[in-house]
Amino acid sequence: MKLNLNIQPLNTWLNVNNEPLIISGPCSAETEEQLLTTAHLLAATGKVSVLRAGIWKPRTRPGEFEGIGSIGLEWLKRAKAETGLPTAVEVANAKHVEEALAAGVDILWIGARSTVNPFTVQEIADALKGHDVPVLIKNPVNPDLQLWIGAIERINGAGITKIGAIHRGFSSFEKSSFRNEPMWELAIQLKTLCPELPIINDPSHICGNRELIPYISQKALDLDMQGLMIESHVDPSVAWTDAKQQVTPAALAELVDRLTVREPEAPNEAFADKLADLRKSIDKIDDILLQKLGERMAIVEKIGEFKRDNQVTILQVNRWDAIIKKGHAFAKALKLDLNFTEKFLELMHGESIRKQTEIMNAGKSEKGIAAEQHTEVKA
Repeated sequence: MKLNLNIQPLNTWLNVNNEPLIISGPCSAETEEQLLTTAHLLAATGKVSVLRAGIWKPRTRPGEFEGIGSIGLEWLKRAKAETGLPTAVEVANAKHVEEALAAGVDILWIGARSTVNPFTVQEIADALKGHDVPVLIKNPVNPDLQLWIGAIERINGAGITKIGAIHRGFSSFEKSSFRNEPMWELAIQLKTLCPELPIINDPSHICGNRELIPYISQKALDLDMQGLMIESHVDPSVAWTDAKQQVTPAALAELVDRLTVREPEAPNEAFADKLADLRKSIDKIDDILLQKLGERMAIVEKIGEFKRDNQVTILQVNRWDAIIKKGHAFAKALKLDLNFTEKFLELMHGESIRKQTEIMNAGKSEKGIAAEQHTEVKA
């Protein structure tokens, strides 16, 4: 189901000098000299369309640098006057919105810690009513698509039509090379629900280190995201916040030059015909896969009935272990990704357990079934 949003196309409210759209600047405005020097160097690259800087920095723990505060808005105003770059800052409450708008900030963004709280988002939305300013909404810290959508709807409901989303990754208990897991599927789902919504990728916060930024940036563009927000500092080694994920303006220019920008469609008729043929082949295989899944679940139901009649538990751990081992071996032989294969098997196994649970509990009250399922999850 598509989202019912009133959104203006990106190119009607932002002059993108180059493709892709690049929003860049320091994680934090630290001093006037640091911000102005960085701004001039970024403008000189010819790659940057918007200058960003953190003015108010909500930190995880007190005592850390939490932003230079309102005085930084005056520095941004001067940077804009000297470079011609429009400016963008993060706002976390109504007071931030009022001060940023009064200082002539061109674009506001709502951070991940704010998006996660509907009360905060509504406060910001109320402060935005009557203003014609672009607003970018970062995904919430946790992987919750509905929270992200809800924040976008609240801002749109305040009369803001110049809206974009920022994909900055999600917190995860699993350790990996990333500061925040990309979880691309959530950004893709959002784009599917609202195709007209511009989505900008934030590789700095996804990576947490500058070495991985080129890889994430290219993948974001390959997934048809409209731009990148990359943190840049005149000297990242002495940055007061997030030093490891910032790049110099020169490194940013080199990174952007190496990116490949692809189009979502090709005007070549031969390409379109070939693509259509390949997609038909995929559709046929998908139909077979779904048919086979239906046949598999029919057998699962028979197994559930057999277990019920013989008073046998639904789950046998040894059987699941055997499925995983066999699946890994088969996937390796077929050159399938092991992580994808395991997730696919887990989905099928979970659905098998759900079906067998229904069969086992046929005739029981819904309350009793819910209690048993809750106990199984806790166990």
